[in-house]
Amino acid sequence: MWQPKAGVTLPGGWCATEDMLSPRSPATHLERCDTGLVFTMAHRFPALTAEQKKELSEIAQRIVANGKGILAADESVGTMGNRLQRIKVENTEENRRQFREILFSVDNSINQSIGGVILFHETLYQKDSQGKLFRNILKEKGIVVGIKLDQGGAPLAGTNKETSIQGLDGLSERCAQYKKDGVDFGKWRAVLRIADQCPSSLAIQENANALARYASICQQNGLVPIVEPEVIPDGDHDLEHCQYVTEKVLAAVYKALSDHHVYLEGTLLKPNMVTAGHACTKKYTPEQVAMATVTALHRTVPAAVPGICFLSGGMSEEDATLNLNAINLCPLPKPWKLSFSYGRALQASALDAWGGKAANKKATQEAFMKRALANCQAAKGQYVHTGSSSAASTQSLFTACYTY
Repeated sequence: MWQPKAGVTLPGGWCATEDMLSPRSPATHLERCDTGLVFTMAHRFPALTAEQKKELSEIAQRIVANGKGILAADESVGTMGNRLQRIKVENTEENRRQFREILFSVDNSINQSIGGVILFHETLYQKDSQGKLFRNILKEKGIVVGIKLDQGGAPLAGTNKETSIQGLDGLSERCAQYKKDGVDFGKWRAVLRIADQCPSSLAIQENANALARYASICQQNGLVPIVEPEVIPDGDHDLEHCQYVTEKVLAAVYKALSDHHVYLEGTLLKPNMVTAGHACTKKYTPEQVAMATVTALHRTVPAAVPGICFLSGGMSEEDATLNLNAINLCPLPKPWKLSFSYGRALQASALDAWGGKAANKKATQEAFMKRALANCQAAKGQYVHTGSSSAASTQSLFTACYTY
């Protein structure tokens, strides 16, 4: 660790003191890495080296660079089965593999729109028809490979059907193995809902702490954690109430991340957009959604976070793109990259075009590329709605109590 001499004035008006030089002092200190000086938090036992921080920061920035976003292809076997059932295709491992091969084998220009792909455990070890691992296909395109790490919800006793997320046991070992297998980021989804006495303080705190512990473990093993506290759209609440709850949840999450010494520059946030409940009779414009969303983020998310990749939350493909575009055009300060991490809202048209038939490969890839490009443009505030969207792209993708 590089340390200044006592009495030396540092950039930004900082001044080195004898206390700063003391190894026993829990004071703020400086580290030098290849990119210059890194101001680190004031605690005696640093969690990460300057080199680890540099790697994590660079991975996070690669994923959201220049309008890029994330394809969330981490559906579990059961969830993928629901998708396939909609297009009348049997839920077999081979059918799941075939569809994902079509997506992952698109033209290399996809790396201009997609910076990262989240995989499910099964998909991480699957291969294309020539025997090449999917993860290697993605890496050759310059796309960062991620993995779903949470293991689903467990009931919180004494609450109104609220849950906390399982998966912390053995997480460090799993992260270490995934890192060896070419994974560079992880994802952990916590679910909170708006209902009678929901979300409770218990659910908010329990899920915030689980997210923070997961993020810390990820970083210790060289993985960038995607922190996903989702306030799901089930219910009839209005936009203002969703904003209130979202702010409350995000404030708790970032308090927990700070308490767990998580390096924010090496993280990404995956939140819900602030929207009314699916059953709300009042309709809101993309501009209203954008103002509420950016206001909530501006009040709660530190500027140190490099990127915010929204989930689509059951919106149609087109609505998810229009809302993201409006968010990036919102006049409020936006110190982070505002991008996407979509599953359903990147795949619905592609699944519809595929229909389980190999002959539809080209049409499937064109549908996927079209949505990816639209969202890349939206992440730059440059998307123009043509008014000629397909039926698949305008269909609501909402599923009550949605699980991956």
